[in-house]
Amino acid sequence: MKVSHKVTVLVGTVFMVLTLLMAGAVIYFWEFVRGLQAYGYLGVLVISVLGGATIIIPVPMLAVVFALGGVMEHTWLVGVAAGVGETIGALTIYLTGYGGRAAFFKSRNGKIRAAYEKMMRLMAKRGSVTLFFLSAILNPFFYPAALAAGALQFGLRKYLLICWVGKTIKGMTIAYAGYWGLRNLMRLFGVDI
Repeated sequence: MKVSHKVTVLVGTVFMVLTLLMAGAVIYFWEFVRGLQAYGYLGVLVISVLGGATIIIPVPMLAVVFALGGVMEHTWLVGVAAGVGETIGALTIYLTGYGGRAAFFKSRNGKIRAAYEKMMRLMAKRGSVTLFFLSAILNPFFYPAALAAGALQFGLRKYLLICWVGKTIKGMTIAYAGYWGLRNLMRLFGVDI
């Protein structure tokens, strides 16, 4: 199905605005975001949605996943909730790329345009592998890849599946690092968890 240029620009604009609003909301409601830790698995899910969707403002998602992995009864559920939440958040990045592809190509900043074109070529050649690898490790390069996936109209179901698997692996790794690391550290100080 061919989508008109106006629709893609509108979709991209809407999701850019939503991403900026979400980043602003994280700043404005910072104490609320920190309080999500008290909500356990649901808190991990919500803070992971925010962490997966905001490019500009860092959300302490990894710290929450690490800490809750060490204290929650089911560490694996912390990792799964983080993976699902980040994948939902990453959907906004994909949709921004889907609608904003023309804006990136027309960027007057040569470095941004060159980096975007390089990521576009990488995603066009090895999109699935790139997405999986970048979503499964801690790095800032996932966001440009997600933007490129949207711009290339990478299949949405495939995108979500790959991101969910990769981000769940990352979430479980961080949660279990918290489980083993935080528990051992607490035991060292005589606190039994």
